[in-house]
Parts: sequence; structure tokens; C-alpha cells
Amino acid sequence: MFINTYKYYHHSNIMVYSSKLKMSNRFTYLGRVGFDNAKYINEQAKAIIKRACKFHKLYLEFGGKLLYDYHAAHVLPGYELDSKMHVIKRLIRKNKGKVEFVFCVSAKDLQSGKRMGALGISYHDFSLKMLDSIERYGFKVPNIVISLYSGETKAQEFGEFLKKQGYNIYYRRFIPGYPENIKMIASPYGFGEKPFIKTTKPIVIVAGAGPGSGKMSTCLTMVYQDYLCGKDSGYAKFETFPIWNIPINNPINVAYEAATADIGDYNLIDPYHMKKYHVKAVNYNRDVENYMIIQRLLKQIISKENYMNNYYSPTDMGINTAKDSITDLKLCVKAARQEIIRRYFRYYNEMLEGKGTQETVDRISDLMEKNGIKFSERKVIIPARKESEIAKKKYGKKLKTGVFSGAAIMLSNDGGVIVSGHNSPLMHSESAVIMYALKKIAGINKSKDIISSSVLAQIKELRKGVYQSESENLNISEILIALAVSARYDKNAKKAFDILRQGRLRSCEMHTTHALTRDDESVLRKLGINTTSDGKRELGKLYIG
Repeated sequence: MFINTYKYYHHSNIMVYSSKLKMSNRFTYLGRVGFDNAKYINEQAKAIIKRACKFHKLYLEFGGKLLYDYHAAHVLPGYELDSKMHVIKRLIRKNKGKVEFVFCVSAKDLQSGKRMGALGISYHDFSLKMLDSIERYGFKVPNIVISLYSGETKAQEFGEFLKKQGYNIYYRRFIPGYPENIKMIASPYGFGEKPFIKTTKPIVIVAGAGPGSGKMSTCLTMVYQDYLCGKDSGYAKFETFPIWNIPINNPINVAYEAATADIGDYNLIDPYHMKKYHVKAVNYNRDVENYMIIQRLLKQIISKENYMNNYYSPTDMGINTAKDSITDLKLCVKAARQEIIRRYFRYYNEMLEGKGTQETVDRISDLMEKNGIKFSERKVIIPARKESEIAKKKYGKKLKTGVFSGAAIMLSNDGGVIVSGHNSPLMHSESAVIMYALKKIAGINKSKDIISSSVLAQIKELRKGVYQSESENLNISEILIALAVSARYDKNAKKAFDILRQGRLRSCEMHTTHALTRDDESVLRKLGINTTSDGKRELGKLYIG
């Protein structure tokens, strides 16, 4: 094992760790924040209530993720992962509790087994996790809409399971010719298909597990169903990205394109908004492409007095106050550039695994080139690759696997300390660099052994003698368990473990040369470390456990 320390500067006024800051619920960029989350919650709630006052009932589509919005948290340091839930809580306080939920799930994504990259779990499990999380915030989700349904067995199983748990399940079949066939859509065989989705509150939050879950279609369905019952309801969209009043080529908006490169979304100037108001507003292709269709559809399903007749552009449909809460635009731009690079590595690794395409990688490569974003901006890449070479020279044939892996981590402080390490017969490169980082922060000499050798020996024996593992070197989880046990007996181990408990590794940046095991990936996610990887694999080995 080997450690290098690069430049180090420390600003005590920046690195503040307190439970009051809810560090586990947000990310910083080099220890700083550039987004006022409290202001955002207040302003967004006010804007929603203002819009809701225009209608008998407002169906509010939540764009992006309702929870676990890692993209927003990475691009806008200070944005909390559950910000949207707190907006809803503020709505309830200001609107006297008159809010309810409809949750949309795509039958197609359930059937395909789609995986959600942010948490590394299936679309099915992510949907259940979302429902559990919403209820932990004190909200009930009585109605589940399974959209784009055409008899998928996994969708049926999902619906039956939730029905037994007390949820109301509505299957919305795919409408032939949607969205162009207006006559079919605005008919008893389209949006008018029974049973009607029952809601009782004046603001209905329409959320989903991810893009393509049928949220907008469900909102318009309910507007049409209310119209048939003589009620004048409306639709609006809770937007986060792209931010309409930030330039289209700003990395904050470019990061949205990077995040959706796999589905081919792209930003553009809203031509309808420009024509009506002579103001450049940034929107994205699907909303702009569908706007005229939506307008034609609205004429069939709303009255002439409905406020939606004042929607002159797709931007008008949105509610987005994010720009007003940015306190340090330059910092957010830097964070966004890092997120774009992280997205590249994610898509590149997915392509290597057969889960992604070269087309997606090419798309994000073009985005990076067009916006002058270089891999050299991610300072941990070169040190990690150097460590791989050091491991090869140091161990040669001593490592049974023949894998020589390097890792580097940039600590989350203003100076950008970089600590690097490589794998050994004892531990993974990621395990090594985590331990070096903890020592660096705790002020412990890098060569000091702080984990009990007898504990390490027992864990290795467990791996070899019980699990019958081919590899004896320890992963991050095993090393941290050993550290936790050693902290009971060794003062230096306790110092390092206290650093871990305080969340001091959160928002650090890491790069590895080799594909992460699933266990290491999971632990790094829980630690809040932003990780990229070259995705190299052990020669002749297909499965990475």
C-alpha cells in the first residue's frame, strides 16, 4: 500500500461539520455551498400556491425525482436530496393540509427490469422505496397509476402486491396514436376510460419513480375527467432542470443534457416563449415538441375560462424558482462541470457492461467538447492511474489475481487535498485510499497501523475459510468493520472512526482504475463519496461481485 499527498490548504471557516447542517442530506463542493435551500423551499411553495389559486384543482407534475435527487444535489451544492418533500410540507402548512398524492409507475420499465443508477437498484424496488419514503415524511399515497399498460405480467404482480397493502390501483392502458391522435385521446376510449382516478384535495402531487412514468399523461387524464364532471381543473409542472432563466450553454443546464444523454433529451430555446414575450427561456426538446399537441388537446378538455388558456409556451406551464436561490453561481458552475465528467464515466462503464450504448457515450463526449470540459478538470484521475502502475511494479506476481488497481480521493476542503493508494494482498485500492483519507484528516501518520492485525486475520479467515472466496484482500465494508472494532481498543483507530462518524468523507471525489465491486459501490454511495471509474476488469473475469 502506498500514499501520496498533493497540495494542501486549510480554511477552518469553510470546513464546518454539524448535525444541524444535515450534511448527510446534501453535498458541498470543496466544502462550500452555492444554493440557499431554505429560500428555495419557501419561494417554490409560494409560486405553486399562486398557480393553484387559478384553478378549481391543480394537478402538479413533479419533474425529475421527488426524492433522492442526486443530480440536483451535485449540480447545486446545498440543495438537499429531499427538498421537494419540504416544498410539499410548506404547501401543506400554507394551504391548510389540502394536498394529496398520485404515484405513477411505468409498466414498461417494470417489465424491462430497468435499474436506477443513483441507488443501484431496480425500478421495481426504487418505486417501493419511494412509496415507503413518502410515507415516512407523514404523507399517504392512496392512488397508484400503472401507466403504459398492455398486459405486462410484472406490472400485474406489482399492482396486486400494492392492492393487498391497501393502495388503490389504476391501470392506464397505452392509447393508440398517443399523443398525436387527439380524437382518440379526448374520448371515452382514451383519457375518459373508467374507472376515474379519485382525488379529493385542491392540489394533487403527481410523482413517479423516474422519467417516462406517464406523469403528464396522468395529469391531463384527470383534467379531462374533471371536465366531464363539470369541474375546471388545471395542470402545471414543478421544474428543476433545465433552469429556464439561466443561459442554455451554462454548465448547470448542460449538466441536464448530460444526465439525460441516455434518453436523448437536449436543451433548446423555447420558441413559443420567445415569440410571445421576446425573452430567451431554456426548455428541453420533449416539452417543446409536445407543446402544440398539448395545446390542441387542451382545447378539447378544458373550458374557455380555464387559466391554462394563458399558457403561451411550455415554459409558462412550468414552476421553477431555482435560479433565485443560487447564492454562488461560479461554484455551481464548477460543480456542474464535475457532474458532467462523472456522467461520462457512468455511461462509459454502462457501455462496457452491455447496459449502455456507444451512441450515449458519443453524445456526452460531444457535449464535453462543445463546452470545453476536459477530463483534466477531475484532479483524481491521473493520481489513481499512477497508483495502478506503482502497484504493478511493487507486487508483480505477488498478487494472485493479477489486478493492479489504483484509487485517489480529493478531500472536501478548499485546498483540494488528494490522497491516493493502490491494492495489495491485504486490501482493495478503494479500501486503502479510504483508510489513508481518514488518517490524513485525523492527523495520523500514514504509515501508522491503526487496525488490529488479529481482527484483520480473522476477517481474512472468514473470507477464505467460510465464504470460500477466491480473493483474500479486503473490501471497504470489511476494512471499516475492522476499524470500528479496533476503535474500542486503539486511540488512533478511534480518532479515524470518529472522522468517519462525523461524515467527513461526504462530498469527497474519488476515481478508481478498475470496476467497483457491488459491495464497494454500495458503501461509497452510503458514505456520500462521488466516484468515477475507468472500468477496467480482471483479465478473463466477467462477473464482478
